[in-house]
Amino acid sequence: MAVLQVALDLINGNRAIEIAKDAIKGGADWLEAGTPLIKAEGMEIIRELKKFGKKVVADMKTMDVGDVEAEMVAKAGAGIISVLGVAGDETIKEAVRAARRYGIEIMVDLIGVKNVMERAIEVEKLGADYVCVHLAIDEQMLGKDVFEDLKKVVSSCNLKVAVAGGINSETAGKAVENGASIVIVGGAIIKARDVTNATKKIKMAMEGKKVKTKLFKKYKEKEIFNAFKMVSTCNICDAMHNKGAIYGLHPLKNGYHIVGKALTVRTIDGDWAKVVEAIDIASNEDVIIVEENGNKAVWGELATESAIKKGIVGVVIDGSIRDVHLIKKTDFPIFYKNIFPEAGEPKGYGEIGGEIKCGGQTIKKGDWIIGDDNGIVVVPKEMAVEIANRAINVMERENRIRQEIRNGSSLGKVLELKKWEKA
Repeated sequence: MAVLQVALDLINGNRAIEIAKDAIKGGADWLEAGTPLIKAEGMEIIRELKKFGKKVVADMKTMDVGDVEAEMVAKAGAGIISVLGVAGDETIKEAVRAARRYGIEIMVDLIGVKNVMERAIEVEKLGADYVCVHLAIDEQMLGKDVFEDLKKVVSSCNLKVAVAGGINSETAGKAVENGASIVIVGGAIIKARDVTNATKKIKMAMEGKKVKTKLFKKYKEKEIFNAFKMVSTCNICDAMHNKGAIYGLHPLKNGYHIVGKALTVRTIDGDWAKVVEAIDIASNEDVIIVEENGNKAVWGELATESAIKKGIVGVVIDGSIRDVHLIKKTDFPIFYKNIFPEAGEPKGYGEIGGEIKCGGQTIKKGDWIIGDDNGIVVVPKEMAVEIANRAINVMERENRIRQEIRNGSSLGKVLELKKWEKA
């Protein structure tokens, strides 16, 4: 029977302890003091987790002084220490010697290793007890998965193989089918509103049952639209380190949530020719986004009717619109800078499809435009997969915090703000 190891990748010990309690109720077998947790709380968190009576994995990701770190975690109560596969052979040997002396085991983590099969064979000879096939979170955000490397390692060595990297209830069973003896799950449990239930579902999946989920997935290129539909512009800005927001524009009505690709238009004060021409060019995946730099309106009710008929996602105007008394009767999404009753003349100056400046952001044709009641965000097309996945991660973490607040805590207590303020 495969083991479920819950990775407590948090930075606050109190939260980790509460989540560990609930995970054990759901059937967690091993508790992992995650790397960020150990860095934040030190050896004391291992001592606290040991009190639950479960095997504790100290995810030290040791790179040097293997004997020292193995001794540290052993004396704190851990049963397993992780050592990096990219560490030198002597570091792994020293960790193994210390582990034997203090009665713990060594798990070699292959994160960052180029040839996982070759290194798995080598670390087995060096005395490792387990090998872990691990896809880094930053790699997961690009839509990659861990299963090809898992198959390679299982076929190449005789060690028990652990697997980590975005495992959820839909993929935990696949991990076992592909030979994993230890299934390591972090986000799909520690970000869940109901940790106990989420843990139970993972265990069911490991036993061969099909368990669907809408959360804790990583999306690929063809799934970006659906991924951005799940999140708010606030989530996206957080994922982009507080960048990407378009300044000074407003939704004409509340309740919009637009997701589409930018069809860029540049024009000048009141010249609405290129703006209207863009309607005929746009597809039903496009958001027409306009740099005007003027006061007179370049968009009105007749353009709106035309855009609705074409099936365009929405319009963003860094400039003026008019006919709002009629446009508001529709549900067509419009974001604008100004309302002005006068329109200019269709002279045809400007261009469609070139790089523009809109609300302080540089936007290229094909960049992703997301808008809601909070405003509008642009995501460069070359970063779209990563940012979509990171935004979902933000949303899921907030879901967990929200639940902890509803359970009786407060935002300040959950985040331990005093502890983490700059000195």
